[in-house]
Order: sequence, then structure tokens, then C-alpha cells
Amino acid sequence: MPAAPTTVDARPTLRVRDLRCEYPSESGPVHALRGIDLDVAGASFIAIMGPSGSGKTTLLHCAAGLQVPTSGEVRLGGQDLAGLDQTQLARLRRQRVGFVFQSFNLLPALSTVDNVELPLRLDARRPPAGRTAALLARVGLDRRSGHRPDQLSGGQRQRVAIARALVTEPEIVFADEPTGALDIHSAREVLTLLRELADNGQTIIMVTHDPVAASFSDHVLFLADGRIVDELAHPTAQGVAGRMATLVESAERASNRSAVL
Repeated sequence: MPAAPTTVDARPTLRVRDLRCEYPSESGPVHALRGIDLDVAGASFIAIMGPSGSGKTTLLHCAAGLQVPTSGEVRLGGQDLAGLDQTQLARLRRQRVGFVFQSFNLLPALSTVDNVELPLRLDARRPPAGRTAALLARVGLDRRSGHRPDQLSGGQRQRVAIARALVTEPEIVFADEPTGALDIHSAREVLTLLRELADNGQTIIMVTHDPVAASFSDHVLFLADGRIVDELAHPTAQGVAGRMATLVESAERASNRSAVL
């Protein structure tokens, strides 16, 4: 396991220290996270991978303030999330964090423009003049502004979701399997957009099971049994696939030993 955080700068956009998360179960506590240390610098694109049940989504949710860990520290832009009540956490998520989900989470009755502007309106803020139009142009949907989600392709819907995540000008965007429901062509469009956003200063953390998706990132973290057990800078799809194959094989061996015991 790496002894030091993955990427570091003077004031990381995200800092995680000794993060632990446990769930109760009939057979005893389940340790979803076991002491995660992580620094994510601004304008970086981090991918998180690992076998099923390794803690990927739990780490993403704790880092984004969607879930309270059992112990440890999460700081977003220097703000300790443990010091915030639920109202303050909700405000932080609305104003400083963007989310992109596999299922898009668009409201079917709303147009593209209204879906993009929804986070601002929920926070009782008026969209600044020109911001929505500029975002739609940035994601290549300026000619689809009046369309509802059912009038868009899967790739277009995910690009609407990305524009919505960016409308509040967040410090960081968390993406949970953003290409999991897309065909190969649409997935590449979305990944190219995320890569361009990171190249232009946006910080992105993405959970994915796809080595090709991970290859668009700057750095891949590999989780197993709630720990960061490996990492890869400047990833290629082939290199990521090889690391994942080794991780899955190790997890299967460990599972088989437990079954024998």
C-alpha cells in the first residue's frame, strides 16, 4: 500500500486522512474503508478502480460529503467536513461540488437548459447571464437547449449532466461510473469532454470499472478490501487492465482461502 498520498500540492483541493467506514452486519462489522490517505491536487483527473466491494463508491461518497465516515478526516478546499452540520453540508455540496452519475439523474419534464440550471435554482440563485449558454456550447449541446431528456441520446444526456455539475463552478467534480450506461462512441465523447475539462483546470475524481475510461485520467488508484493497494500514473488501457486482472485474481484467492477456513 502506498505510504504517501497520491498527488500533493501546497493546498490540495481534496485531502483525506485515515478515512475509515464500517457497516453493521449479522456476521459482524463490514470494513468498507480501512485507513485511506489521499491528496488530490487542483486541475487533476483521478480514476478509482477496484474489484466489486473494494470500497470505491464508499470512498467517493465520503469524499463528496454524501456519507459520514466512521472516523478520519475529509477536507475540501481546506474545509473540514466533520465540522459541518447537515444544513452546512448540503450547502457545501450545492455550491462547491459537482456530481455526475451513471443514470444521469435528469428530470424528464425539464428542458436541457432547465436541467442544467436546476442546482442554482435549488440554491435560490439566478443563473449569471450567459453561463448556461456558454456551458452548453462547451459540451456541444447549444443546439439542444430546448430538448427534454427523452429527445436526447445517452451520450447527450450525460453531457447535460456534466454541464449541470459545472454550472455552480465547483471546486471538484465527482463522477460515479459516468460511462457505465453508454455505448462505446458515446462513452468516448464523454471521456474526451472530462479530459478537456481537467486540462482546463477542473478537478475530477471518477469511479470506473473500465480500463479505457481510466486511461483518460492522470492517475489511477486501485482499491482492494477498503485500502489503496496500488496506483498508476500516466495510465494506458492495457496497463490498467493488467493491474486490475492482478487485483481480481488476488481477491479471488483471498476469498477462496476464507471459504476453506
